[in-house]
Amino acid sequence: MPFYQYFNGDIIPIDQPAFATNDLGLLRGYGLFDYFRTYNGVPFRWDDYWQRFENSARLLKLQVPISQNETEKVLADLHALSGEQEVAFRFVLTGGYAPDSVNVVQPNFLIKTEALPQDNPAGRLKGIKVLPYQYVRDLPEIKTTNYVHMVLMADEMKRQRAADLLFYKDGEVSELTRSNIFIFRDGKLITSNRNILNGITRKVVLELAEAHFEVEVRPVFYQEVITADEVFTTSTTKWVMPVVQIGDELISDGLAGKRTLFLQELFEKLVSGWGK
Repeated sequence: MPFYQYFNGDIIPIDQPAFATNDLGLLRGYGLFDYFRTYNGVPFRWDDYWQRFENSARLLKLQVPISQNETEKVLADLHALSGEQEVAFRFVLTGGYAPDSVNVVQPNFLIKTEALPQDNPAGRLKGIKVLPYQYVRDLPEIKTTNYVHMVLMADEMKRQRAADLLFYKDGEVSELTRSNIFIFRDGKLITSNRNILNGITRKVVLELAEAHFEVEVRPVFYQEVITADEVFTTSTTKWVMPVVQIGDELISDGLAGKRTLFLQELFEKLVSGWGK
């Protein structure tokens, strides 16, 4: 069955155009999004994702046009129409149509149902390479639609067989383009707390790790990362993904770390039983 989307109160086919060309998201880049998926047919950490979405909207001074309960019903309808056991949902909230191309009048709200992203079992087992990139996202607490640096670097990442960019500036690491960064160093699990989007998978991993490791949430420096015992990244699509190379630098022996794989296993057990 085809996927459907919700746009400002209506459910329409996924291939039907939604936004008009005078939307502030297109004209000014004024918009935000969020992205999550189901496990066993149940949205994962729905309350956490909704709270983050609402927080992003509040910081961009956009009013979410429907409530969490109303949105939950929309998700159920879209999921049922898909005919799929598992789906991903993408929220997009923009500044809407502005006669003067500046001032927000009424935001536009889109919810897309999507096929699950392609899995990367090889990456989870062997780890990935990322490229260091000197940049800190503007308004990092907001999941904006601005991914211009990732798109600009897409050809270079492909050329160097890298999966992502690692953002850092003035010697301090923040995050990857679409995921958070963790390191193991001197027996401690450490993750950055500045200039980041607060990832839901990051939050889950911190919860899982608490019983097994000493955890530090603090500024993380580039030199610490490239000399760490283990490095990994977390997101909805990456889960717990080992990072084994940053630019030309191998992390430790260049293999996925045992503690990283242990946390990966804990996360996989959690999601496999989600909603049961």
